[in-house]
Amino acid sequence: MSLKTLSRKNCIHVMLAYTGGCNGCDIEVVNCVLSPFYDAEQYNVLLTWNPREADILIVTGCVTKAVTKSLKKIYEEIPEPKAVVAVGACALMGGVYKHIGADLGTSSFIDGPVENVIPVDVKVPGCPPRPEDIITGIVKALPKILEG
Repeated sequence: MSLKTLSRKNCIHVMLAYTGGCNGCDIEVVNCVLSPFYDAEQYNVLLTWNPREADILIVTGCVTKAVTKSLKKIYEEIPEPKAVVAVGACALMGGVYKHIGADLGTSSFIDGPVENVIPVDVKVPGCPPRPEDIITGIVKALPKILEG
């Protein structure tokens, strides 16, 4: 077993990418990973801000045109095997932001949902989703990481 495989089985690093919206989903993600109540760290699920350390990319928000290029770059920098978890109504459908601008006859300011920009492995619906659902989404992404 390689060192990389052994490390991944013992500790999963998740990276949070906020791509626009109200920040409700971001609060829930950080709440489920860092708060003492849910404390995903006790199961060795750690939050990182370095894409080269990440195993799972958690994306929240509607993916504005301003962050599309950055999101693609972050995705490319995460080593294989990797998984993407899209969290919240904005990440899955554009949420309330998908029609802004379109009503005025101008183009929308978003490129989302996330799956329009990068591949998505797990979808967690809600506005905002419950921390339990986010943890379940992370767990659903683990087989791709551990078996990949």
